[in-house]
Formats: sequence, C-alpha cells, structure tokens
Amino acid sequence: MINEIAQSITSVNNIKIQANQVFKYALKMDIIQKNPLEHVSIPRHQKELINDESEADERNYWKKDEIKKFLTITKQELSFRDHVLFHLLIYTGARKGEILALTWDDIDFEAGSIRFTKTLFHNKGKFIFQTSKTKESKRLISLDTKTLSLLKQWRIRQIEAELANVNNADGNKMVFTRDDGTPLRLAYPNEKLDIVIKQHKTHRITIHGLRHTHASLLFEAGASIKEVQERLEHSDIQMTMNIYTHVTDTLKEQTVQKSQRYIEL
Repeated sequence: MINEIAQSITSVNNIKIQANQVFKYALKMDIIQKNPLEHVSIPRHQKELINDESEADERNYWKKDEIKKFLTITKQELSFRDHVLFHLLIYTGARKGEILALTWDDIDFEAGSIRFTKTLFHNKGKFIFQTSKTKESKRLISLDTKTLSLLKQWRIRQIEAELANVNNADGNKMVFTRDDGTPLRLAYPNEKLDIVIKQHKTHRITIHGLRHTHASLLFEAGASIKEVQERLEHSDIQMTMNIYTHVTDTLKEQTVQKSQRYIEL
C-alpha cells in the first residue's frame, strides 16, 4: 500500500507515521504480535536520489552555535519556565511528552539525575499520564551542572509563586504547568519553537529535532552509538546511525581543519 500511494501522494510519510502509531498501540495491547510497518520503507523518487547532495540542508538537528543562539533567545524573550523547558529538551534528549509529565520527585538534585517513567497524553479534553511499560522506556539519566542549576532556580521561583497564591496550598508537584497548575498543552512547545524560528530565521527543525540535537552533542563529545541509543531510548538503532552519519561528516571536516592548522604552525 505504501508503495502504491507513494507514487501519487506527497504526504505518504505522514500517513505511514500515523498508521505506525496505531500498530504500535495494538502491539502494546497484545492485539497483534508483530508491527507490519516495522520494516516498511518509503520508496524514493528519482528526483530525491539526484538531490541527495542537498540532504545536509534538510538536517533535523542544530549545531553548537545554533543551540547557543536559540537558548540565548529563549532566555531573553521567553518566560523562565519556557527557557528551562527548551534547555531540558535539548540537554536530555527526552520526548516532549516525557518532559511535560515530569514531577519534582523525578529529579534527584543530590545525585544529579532525572528519571523518565511516564508520558503525558491529551485525550477527549483530559490529560492522561501513561506509565512506561517497558524497561527501556523507564530510564535514569545524569544531568550536567548547568541543567541542575536551572532546575533549582525554576523550583525556587515555582515555590515562591505557590506561597503567594493562597488557593494553591498543596503546592505543585509537576515541573512544568500553566499558571493555574494544570499541565501544559502538548502542542505548546511546538508552537513556541516555530515562533522563535520564524522570528529569528533560525535553521528550521521540528520539536523532535531537539532529540536529534542532543544525540549530535553526545556524538561530538565522544559517546558511542550504543550509549546514545540507550540514553535516547531509540528502538531502532538505524535512527541513531542516521544522526551519527551527519555528525561524523562534520567531525571529519573539523579534523581536516585541525590538521591544516597544525601543519601551518
């Protein structure tokens, strides 16, 4: 079916993604034993094959200078909550649903770690917290000192806001909420990201591209493919490999430049 509709429909990738979610859910609920879309590839047109050289322009991750520019903008123009939210997305590589479902007991400031065990969903006007059912989905990762510092600052600000609000005596257990204490909409990070990209003409990536950005940072820091796959919980190592290929091309260029500078000394 994918092969057939790929000949006439440009949005075949979106169709595949949505259908895949249905099968993945059916697999999780033990309705089926195998996901028929797991190994399905979208056929590439001849035009796409010819334009492979422009693939670098379609990268869905940011380089270090682009990350710095973006976080500088969020710090200056967005709320402190939103700045911390995007910082956490970039420096943990977690999915937005995992970040928006975080509670303060998921963060261990003494050990310098964060635990992902649940995901936020929105269904029929209600927020649902779905607990991760697989061992891989329930993961504990370490945090850098900058991220820990930002989270501490945000926690202090949140507590101060709670103390000033007599109607919120119980306090807020969630890390990221609206002013009334309810969870943020799942589309909220996407909308904020698009606004910043349009206003500042930043290289366009999706919210999922922030996961790829985190992977690229890990690779540049010397992490192995297996380490990156485990930290991001990539079910398919090919996803990790695709990012690795892009990043190693960049590292090769840096190596050549370093060699040239060394020779010229």
